[in-house]
Amino acid sequence: MTSNREDPGEAAECSPLEPAEPVEGSYFVSTYPPFSVWTEDEVAAYRDTLARAHSEVNELGLYVHVPFCAERCQYCYYLSYANAEEERIEAYVDGLMAELESYARAPAIAGREVGFVYFGGGTPSMLSEERIRRVMAHIDRCFPVKQGRELTFECAPASALPAKLATLRDVGVTRVSMGVQALDDEVLRKNKRVHTVAEVERAYTCMREVGFDVVNLDLIVGLAGESDKTFFAGVDRLVGLAPESVTLYQLEIPLNTPLYRALADGRIEDGLPTWEEKHARLARAFEELERAGYSVRSAYSAVRDPLRHRFVYQDAQYRGADLVGVGPSAFSYVGGVHHQNVASLRGYLACSARGELPFGRAHVLSADEQLVREFVLQLKLGGADAAVFRGRFGVELTEVFAEPLERLCRAGLLTLTDDADVRVTRAGLVRIDRVIPEFYLGQHHDVRYS
Repeated sequence: MTSNREDPGEAAECSPLEPAEPVEGSYFVSTYPPFSVWTEDEVAAYRDTLARAHSEVNELGLYVHVPFCAERCQYCYYLSYANAEEERIEAYVDGLMAELESYARAPAIAGREVGFVYFGGGTPSMLSEERIRRVMAHIDRCFPVKQGRELTFECAPASALPAKLATLRDVGVTRVSMGVQALDDEVLRKNKRVHTVAEVERAYTCMREVGFDVVNLDLIVGLAGESDKTFFAGVDRLVGLAPESVTLYQLEIPLNTPLYRALADGRIEDGLPTWEEKHARLARAFEELERAGYSVRSAYSAVRDPLRHRFVYQDAQYRGADLVGVGPSAFSYVGGVHHQNVASLRGYLACSARGELPFGRAHVLSADEQLVREFVLQLKLGGADAAVFRGRFGVELTEVFAEPLERLCRAGLLTLTDDADVRVTRAGLVRIDRVIPEFYLGQHHDVRYS
């Protein structure tokens, strides 16, 4: 691979990050190539990959999708069902356990240690204590457990109750992550969040009393009704709580969300902050966290102690680890092949009833695509080391990405070290999801991301 651009001459004439960011539809870049190029036709290749014994020494992780919530958030584009009946949840758990067993028997997975597990959603803490224990016991039966593995579990304030949290600790959860989103009751109300600041503080106190290695709190930058005053008052309040990890996401408005429809219908009371306002708030929030003793560890997060408060789920994936995703719509990456499960609970349960894995769509990555994938994802962690890519792919970053690197360095979004390592500046970090597509292969420019 000598260049990842089909038309470098045309790209060189454009200023960085043109055109301007749209108000809606700007997706958080979670992988590469874009989801829109994954197809049902490539599922056979994923099935074949699972049928072959794994030859690489890659770390293996597990993602468990829990598609239930008390109420669907305005901005959410993940698969989730509000107020699901008990029978539906029980059927989902049964399907999940059957899928775990199928993966545990697959030659590409069988016998491999699981080094990290992540329960996401939806709202995983909607599961009862009995169901949490049952699912975790089943995971431990199906997969060898790596010593010192990381186990993250997402919680919502209302369902993060003492007995539930104690159950999480007992089944081995090391990292709990709570979706706070804002620490201002009026902003929470305008965004139809179902919790209050008081409930956040109650849940956080319970987490501290129960005891976890890492507590992460999420904030969203740019919610409806948010101002500089409300946002930074929330950052100050969060610093006072002193969680080990803080995650800050900039609000996006995907086209399939209630927020997009409300915006299109003119039903947003105070309008929404612009992207430049969101970038500026995120940059200042990182500065305030650093003054409070935190270290920025990625484009979205800061931690109190970078050596102790790692996030293996993210770091390992961004460096090429394999991931098995279970549950409806869950994503996997095994042996250089992307896969997404069927994206409905009904379809997922139908596959389970037939004793089949819930194959949905897939994409087999070329060598060039694997290189780009790991490079752009590592930029989200702040940079990429030339020696790593030289050893893993046999390429020089400054050669294979010469044109976009030169252009983005000139714009002050990236820098190069004397060893040719790529580093993301703070200006680049708060715009990382706009920087990343500059490195896409030519055929993936101007395609829908999701």
